[in-house]
Amino acid sequence: MGAGWFAAGAIAAAIGVGVGAFGAHGLKSRVGPDLLAIFETGVRYHMYHALALLAVGWAATRWASPWIQASGWLFCIGILLFSGSLYLLALTGARWWGAVTPLGGVAFILGWISLALTALRGTDVG
Repeated sequence: MGAGWFAAGAIAAAIGVGVGAFGAHGLKSRVGPDLLAIFETGVRYHMYHALALLAVGWAATRWASPWIQASGWLFCIGILLFSGSLYLLALTGARWWGAVTPLGGVAFILGWISLALTALRGTDVG
């Protein structure tokens, strides 16, 4: 279980670096500063939560808890909804994507709460 979440975090981080490079080099001359800032916010939270998935992978090796799976999935959903909606907003200019962003933010918050519950209520592994 821990290795899977750790791998998911590493893959999410690799994707985040690629998306960030695309934004820095491919979008700079194509979108205005307001949309570029939105894109960069998506990349920043994408990377934060890729690192959070690495923490989930580590926590899964430390504590047995049903909350750990929830935490990992919530971080993945958050990256998809929060960062994904900001990427799409910046790329398309369609402001309605901004209505999706808070759903990803809620997933991030719930993921952090689930990770805390893992530490507080989990039992030590081996």
